[in-house]
Parts: sequence; structure tokens; C-alpha cells
Amino acid sequence: MRKWHRWLSVFFGIFIFFIATTGVLSQWAVLWPVPEPTAAELAAQTPPPGFECPEGWRCSPPRTETGPRSLVGFFHHLHSGEEFGPAGTAISVLSGLALMFFALSGVWIYVRMWLDRRRRDAKDRWFWK
Repeated sequence: MRKWHRWLSVFFGIFIFFIATTGVLSQWAVLWPVPEPTAAELAAQTPPPGFECPEGWRCSPPRTETGPRSLVGFFHHLHSGEEFGPAGTAISVLSGLALMFFALSGVWIYVRMWLDRRRRDAKDRWFWK
């Protein structure tokens, strides 16, 4: 199990790091503060031609995102691999499966090492050097 864990991590580590980075950037862009529009900007907003606001509703045109928030879609496409076509999506899915494998095999390796230490009556610690 250790051999597979080690060799797969060499290959998939790069992709998992890329996926983690784009995921963080995507969330960072969503959490980026958006300034509230001023009264003059709100007054200048006009609905598209032919649009009538239903009675009793306060209508305004959709906001156009600026700054980092405008990159959310791009980061999502990078994160999911869609930006690189079917091969990118496949690599993204395989990287997700590899991440699940690393989590499970890491726990498996740790438990086996812990049981081995326990069998040898070594100093009982959860973490060791």
C-alpha cells in the first residue's frame, strides 16, 4: 500500500495542488467584498428596452460583477477541468478519486504502523517520529 501511495502521490500531487488552488481562488473571489452602489448609480440604472416591472415589485437590472468576483466562473472552469476539455475533466475526476485513495490509504498505513508499534510494546503514542 505504501508503494502505491508514494508513486501515485508523485503524479497526482501536481493536479491535486492545482485543484486545491483554483478552489481556494474561486471561494476567495466569491467572498471578496462588493461595494454598495451609490444613490446616483442606482438612479442611473435603467431597465432594458421593453421591460416593464410588475406592479408592486422593485426592479433593477442585473449587476455586472467587477474585480475578483468577475473571475468566479473562470476559476470554476479551471477547478473542474472544463477549461481544458474532456481530458481536463477526466484528470479532475481522477485527481478527486486519487485524493480519496490518499486519504484512505494514509489512514490504513497509520493504523498498521500503530498496531505494529502496539504489538512490539513500543511507547504508546498517537504520533511518533
